[in-house]
Amino acid sequence: MSLFSSLSVSASGMAAQRARAELLVENLANADTTRTPEGGPYRRKDVVFAEDPSLGSFSSELNSALGSNASGVTVSETIVDSREPDRRYMPGHPDADKDGYVAFPRINPAEDMVDLMGASRSYEANVAAISAVKDMIQKSLELFR
Repeated sequence: MSLFSSLSVSASGMAAQRARAELLVENLANADTTRTPEGGPYRRKDVVFAEDPSLGSFSSELNSALGSNASGVTVSETIVDSREPDRRYMPGHPDADKDGYVAFPRINPAEDMVDLMGASRSYEANVAAISAVKDMIQKSLELFR
């Protein structure tokens, strides 16, 4: 694997973790949203990662010729939670049904915070990998002086 394909792999990892973090923050922000434009409470969202072997047409041809199988990561889809919402007895709430129950999103803020910390650390790991590659490229250029 070349140093430049390493940069592409890390950059794709950073983009994927950024997308994951955005959805986790959206989940946390809407943890108590009982009414959405679609109707009903907010539904928790999560991303699914998949391998992204396309690093560009020239580089993919070059990698196949060199025997390198570097691949990045991409967000393949966004999953929306299809479980029934939590029902809480709150008869004075404007969104309460005839029995006094309000439908709330099935979001566990502690779980989403842990997932957000994981996404942040994965992003930082990709930044560290890019920094290491950058340092290797700089040292290589200094050797040619």
